[in-house]
Amino acid sequence: MTSTIPTATRFDLTLIADPRRVVIKLFVPGEDAALATTNQSRASGMIERITRLSEHEVNLLLDDTLKRFTGRHHDILSTFQHHYELVAHRVPPDVELSPTARTLIGAYFSHEFSVEAAALCNPSMVEHPDQSDLEPGQLRVAISLRQIGEGHISSIGFIGAVLGPGNQMLLDDRSGPLMIGQRTGARHERDHLAAGLAEEEMDNELAATVLNALPERFDDADVEDVLTHLPAELLSRHHAQETLEHIRRIIATDYAVTFPATVPLHQRVLWPAAPAESKGMEDARFVRVVEEDGRTAYRATYTAYDGRAIGGRMLYTRDLRHFEVTALRGPAARNKGMALFPRPVNGRHLALCRSDGETSGLTVRGDHQIWQEPVPLHVPRRGWELMQVGNCGSPIETDAGWLVLTHGVGPMRRYAIGAMLLDLDNPEKVIGELPQGLIDPDEHEREGYVPNVVYSCGGLVHDDRLWVPYGASDARVGFATIGLRDVLDSMVPTD
Repeated sequence: MTSTIPTATRFDLTLIADPRRVVIKLFVPGEDAALATTNQSRASGMIERITRLSEHEVNLLLDDTLKRFTGRHHDILSTFQHHYELVAHRVPPDVELSPTARTLIGAYFSHEFSVEAAALCNPSMVEHPDQSDLEPGQLRVAISLRQIGEGHISSIGFIGAVLGPGNQMLLDDRSGPLMIGQRTGARHERDHLAAGLAEEEMDNELAATVLNALPERFDDADVEDVLTHLPAELLSRHHAQETLEHIRRIIATDYAVTFPATVPLHQRVLWPAAPAESKGMEDARFVRVVEEDGRTAYRATYTAYDGRAIGGRMLYTRDLRHFEVTALRGPAARNKGMALFPRPVNGRHLALCRSDGETSGLTVRGDHQIWQEPVPLHVPRRGWELMQVGNCGSPIETDAGWLVLTHGVGPMRRYAIGAMLLDLDNPEKVIGELPQGLIDPDEHEREGYVPNVVYSCGGLVHDDRLWVPYGASDARVGFATIGLRDVLDSMVPTD
């Protein structure tokens, strides 16, 4: 091994934040703030004004709206009709509305949100589930993106690309209307509920009775059926109502989202769908896994933000079309930056984390899906990383060990991407590291929404090359490649 840092080859390919990429969101004017002169909300007042329109005016307004916006969205009529249903309780009971008037009301209660108006950054890259119609030496990949819009609200988007043959890369087109996934009924795991109750110190007879009555996998209806048949003597106990509220709140944090098969990957948007992530889904770290039945699946950890607190959450999908979302539990999940290993190591489910905010650690998933207190792996000690260190995605398995892309923060909060190597059988042991950054922000990349930052949420190895997508100052996404052997040979032993 030598200490010469290999040169990363940057591609002349860049993704920039595109304000034209918009989704339709529910819009409620004033959010029920009472008008000063009446006891009526702005929303109800607007509905009343719409009901005074003639049917001719209604038709003209809806036709004009559809002409302006139909090409920008999937199935816009269904969206307007859904938004009408959400506010229909405000329509006076004695008012008869035509289908056109209802759809127009839905349009008034809708607005476009530009998912990338502020920034685009922090990608991760995994092998795409579809590897058809490729030339020898090519690999199709799926790239997740952190999209930041108005109010700094983050969502998760995607784009496809083809790597190879050799040192080549081709990005898919990103045009066309976007769609937010439709929320569907979730299938919950009893262990996840048990972990949530344990974390909130809800260890009592009522909680134990509910857990005992539920199957290993259950849905919302199963929970309500169990709760409605609880013994009266348990419901009369001092903390019964508090326990029931905790159970329902924990269950509500998990959900599922699905997209029509006709909507291509780059038009799918994972939008915050639970209170814990109402202000953002940040920095998804996707990893491809092979499950016990031999089938391929994908998991991703991300940071949920509600405007005050953060929490770790996980996505699970087999096809990047139907996603199940669950909360991560345990001491290791209380900060940003968890990254799952792609397979168990000696029977243990492992993840990288940064639970103290500045040190890279290794955690094990214990009983009831709880991620245990981590052991430290890598502490800030070199000049380029003295402020904090962390991972840049899930470990990549190589013959030499687990290759981990890292990030370090130095003077003037300057981020750079580095790497370290963990022992294959004993990942608690760091066997090598790069003494300097592998990818540093150059003069172009240092300018942006958050200056002087390069940051990745995960790369991969293909054709003996390390491929790294990275965010540059939260203003654009770039791509680089480095020979895998060059990276490994540059590692400095840590023994």
